[in-house]
Amino acid sequence: MHDASPPVSVPRIATERLLLREPRMVDFDDYAANLADPLASEHLAGPVERRAAWHSFAAACGSWMLQGAGWWGIELRATGKLVGTVGAFFREGAPDLEIGWTVYRRFWGKGFATEAATAAIAYGLRAYSQTRAVALIAGANTASVRVSEKLGMRYDKDIDFYGKPIGRYVLEA
Repeated sequence: MHDASPPVSVPRIATERLLLREPRMVDFDDYAANLADPLASEHLAGPVERRAAWHSFAAACGSWMLQGAGWWGIELRATGKLVGTVGAFFREGAPDLEIGWTVYRRFWGKGFATEAATAAIAYGLRAYSQTRAVALIAGANTASVRVSEKLGMRYDKDIDFYGKPIGRYVLEA
């Protein structure tokens, strides 16, 4: 007997310049290239090869099916170009809504991370009835620390993240 799950619906969120939309197969090449770029991925898992990027991409997509929360592609409304990803999701075993963002290097410095993460936090807090959101940010990732501050987040403490210390930034709604 086939146990069919219902189709997954990923909400679309429009901001002034951006559309947060469902991940698509056509997004994978840019996603994998970003993870393979040593500078772009230095605060993530470091440069990873395409196969590991696929596992990460598929897991991010699958979280919508498992939790009804996950990662969006960040698309420029004016051009349809994908500029990165943003997520409002729940990490396995963690109680808080987590926010994450990655903007592809050629689009750095344009405010896209702040704009996308602002929309993702607002959606996540409302849709999942949360009063707190967290972001996990490496201390050396000063650009993401600045984004978290623009979002109204404050540094809470360093936590153990798979054997490595990482900063936890918190927004209390």
